[in-house]
Amino acid sequence: MYSEEEGERAVLAARKVVEGYVRGEVQYDLDLPGGFEEKSGVFVTIDTFPAGDLRGCIGYPEPFFPLGEALVKASQEATRDPRFPPLREAELDDIVIEVSLLTPPEEILVRKPREYLKSVVVGRDGLIARKGVFRGLLLPQVAIDWEWSSEEFISQTCMKAGLRSDEWLKGDARIYKFSAEIFGEKTPRGEIERRVLGGKDDH
Repeated sequence: MYSEEEGERAVLAARKVVEGYVRGEVQYDLDLPGGFEEKSGVFVTIDTFPAGDLRGCIGYPEPFFPLGEALVKASQEATRDPRFPPLREAELDDIVIEVSLLTPPEEILVRKPREYLKSVVVGRDGLIARKGVFRGLLLPQVAIDWEWSSEEFISQTCMKAGLRSDEWLKGDARIYKFSAEIFGEKTPRGEIERRVLGGKDDH
């Protein structure tokens, strides 16, 4: 859906916003493709380098905003992920930026909860779990990084939502899936590459 050039420009824009926002700037001179005027979901992830520890990850799963606008908002907010202290200017040389461009979430419809296991492909799907006011999302790359099975992935998504890990088996939680095209820096401000996860169905 997105070309290598579009992915690279998305990451460059995210880096520019992250650095500018941390330094207190309010205007960003971004060079975004025309296609980024279309509404799309997006997540921006900040990791430490070279350790690879999560430093911030914020985004919009639903296509509520034009992609360019959502990218700016997510980049700003990722610097102030409430799970971590605000990103400091001194850290900017020691982080890498990753941008995940999302497809709209689709509810997985099953007759029995165990059928979720056949519908979720680790490495292809990201997941959202919803029940009442509870909601949690995990990007596709998280399951790969942690080497989860589809069952572990679903359970962890429920936990991310603040639910019990087996909530999906009760039949009253709703599970959604989406896919993502992922582009990221290999080194701080360095080469940008598309991340290919390699989906696998372990059931």
